[in-house]
Amino acid sequence: MLYLVRMDVNLPNDMPAAQADDIKAREKAYAQQLQHEGKWQQLYRVVGEYANYSIFDVASHDELHTLLSGLPLFPYMKIHVTPLAKHPSSIR
Repeated sequence: MLYLVRMDVNLPNDMPAAQADDIKAREKAYAQQLQHEGKWQQLYRVVGEYANYSIFDVASHDELHTLLSGLPLFPYMKIHVTPLAKHPSSIR
């Protein structure tokens, strides 16, 4: 199942830089692991925002929820999920 996911990150202004750097490093490692596994298929930055659009390919809503809630930045995110279906005019 394909999903378009928008993630907006809002770290607290008073979060110590070392803590933020640690969370971001763990986030990057986890995101890259999911990409290598083929579950996180595309990752695009939103220009001028601390946000991204991503394409996930997972077996179920529950799997997506588990993956997203496992993100180290999850507590600081607003997430919007859109399930996708194949378009009849698509050549892919």
